Amino acid sequence: MVTATTHSRLLHAVQNGDATPLFQECRLGPFNLPHRVVMAPLTRSRARQPGNVPSQLAACYYAQRASAALIISEATQISMQGQGYAWTPGIHSREQVEAWRQVTKAVHEADGLIFNQLWHVGRISHPALQPDNMLPVAPSAITPAGKAFIENERGEGELVPFVRPRALAFEEMPYLIKQYERAARNAEAAGFDGIEIHAANGYLIDQFIESSTNQRSDAYGGTVQNRVRLLLEITEALIPILGADRIGVRLSPLGKMNDISDDDPESTFGYLAEQLSGYGLAYLHIVNPALEQMQNGEKPEPYALNMARLIRNKYQGTLIVAGGFNADSATQWLRDGQADLIAFGRKFIANPDLPERLRVDAPLNVDDPTTYYGGGEKGYTDYPSLEQDRGEKAKACVDQRWR
Repeated sequence: MVTATTHSRLLHAVQNGDATPLFQECRLGPFNLPHRVVMAPLTRSRARQPGNVPSQLAACYYAQRASAALIISEATQISMQGQGYAWTPGIHSREQVEAWRQVTKAVHEADGLIFNQLWHVGRISHPALQPDNMLPVAPSAITPAGKAFIENERGEGELVPFVRPRALAFEEMPYLIKQYERAARNAEAAGFDGIEIHAANGYLIDQFIESSTNQRSDAYGGTVQNRVRLLLEITEALIPILGADRIGVRLSPLGKMNDISDDDPESTFGYLAEQLSGYGLAYLHIVNPALEQMQNGEKPEPYALNMARLIRNKYQGTLIVAGGFNADSATQWLRDGQADLIAFGRKFIANPDLPERLRVDAPLNVDDPTTYYGGGEKGYTDYPSLEQDRGEKAKACVDQRWR
């Protein structure tokens, strides 16, 4: 497997006083990465309407961040049924594919690498976002806590209570898998270098995986083997399309996002990591189980660290860990062999040249949470690099190249 060689090179470099582990080269599937700083998927809710089409501004945004070892795109709905938030892009229409082609072209011209994250939200949606105002679907008809983000009649974003979803029938499962197959083919046609299957954060696949949201009694519910069946079937369906080494999977062991939990997460995610290890995938990508503590500057709880170690031991391929890292903690996790690549999210929002800033220990721009979702250039493409001030960066990227 790739990881054994990668670990060997990394440990040798560290022992001999070579460059920090964060800036050691790494092999990812068929790709040679110059370092280990990955851009995590980040929903920004700026798709053009109607049609949830990536904007021309998105080409600028991703091209600015092409110095990442790998860009994982914002979550992209595989179908109209898969949408859960207003203004998020899809990968199921011809117009969307053409627009994404401009994004991937911009990234490649900047010598970057980009995977498309394939997304179906399941119950984390609302009839206002569904075709023909239908109910969202889920493994079981359990209403999630919280609210959905929709576009109201005035064209404004609005939070409304979630509804009780419709449980998918057993006979619908092959059609659901076909949605992923079509999305993977579209992603390839759009020029993406690979895809990531979003099976984390309480969305549809995660709803099947975790016991709190899966109360089925058929072949997709009950035992852990049945609850992970959908993810494994999707993975197996996409391998002939793209090749295993251009496919990643994202999981969130111990995650609580979107009102989800599991009765025995060690057994569930340990088994799943072991199963995924046999496919020869490009990578497994996990949300850091110690995310909350590390984000708050606290010492990670042993329970969270043990989960991270369990995944590391069970998955023998390349492992990406995302969430809560700074340069020091990222370096330490790499040094300890707890990850092969580290994904940064919010830091990439405000720092388009994050790898260079980390490399030279430069100050980081502070991100503005009020501009995370929706809007235009502000808080999206106007953050300065080390070399250019805010106004020059926005003008050079937006006005001259991509409009």
